[in-house]
Amino acid sequence: MSKLWQARFFTTVNQLRDLPSTRVPEIAFAGRSNAGKSTAINILTNQKGLAFASKTPGRTQHINYFSIGGAHVGQHRKDPTIVEEIQALLVDLPGYGYAEVSGTAKLHWQKLLGDYVQRREQLAALVLIMDSRRPFTDLDVQMLEWFAPTGKPIHCILTKADKLNQNEKTNALRQARMVLDSYVDEDGEGFPFTVQLFSALKRIGVEEADAKILELLGLTDDDAGEPDANGAPDHS
Repeated sequence: MSKLWQARFFTTVNQLRDLPSTRVPEIAFAGRSNAGKSTAINILTNQKGLAFASKTPGRTQHINYFSIGGAHVGQHRKDPTIVEEIQALLVDLPGYGYAEVSGTAKLHWQKLLGDYVQRREQLAALVLIMDSRRPFTDLDVQMLEWFAPTGKPIHCILTKADKLNQNEKTNALRQARMVLDSYVDEDGEGFPFTVQLFSALKRIGVEEADAKILELLGLTDDDAGEPDANGAPDHS
């Protein structure tokens, strides 16, 4: 059982001043409103409704935090989260890319996300969710370029890979790596960018993404769960 399955809602914020004061590593998920970000988070945490997409795409302008550790496994549990025992935080950033969003909301989104990804010390890495059929839109590139100067890792997840044939999958990965390899620092060194294919429907790449996220958070996944009263692992 992955430690990501322990994820449960922690808090939501709409202003930088309200970001939690926790010092544990955070990994943020970003992507277009229709790229499958919420679905990817739910598959990785093995929970149907942990992250949810707004019925009006692009309207949700909040940063949602999910805790790992500090409580029993499962969002349905009612026991309180012990903040001091939280090991890491998953951060669901607002989806982007819908023209219906007002200009004021867009400016707020840009300020909130730009400042968060560039300045948040606790942010260990960014997971960039993109549709494998339409990766690296202008806003995806903007997110890459906001975050690249931090020198922290970006892991790109190319969703909906089940809609591609084998040749298209190979091409999508190759082209994505070419884009990522084109980013270099002042010394000509490449950034720590990685990419993979993913499909929630066919469960393609789920284990790969799980392992990468745990690696980026500095969490090991060598235990099968917390023991129950009889000493057996708790898989609830």
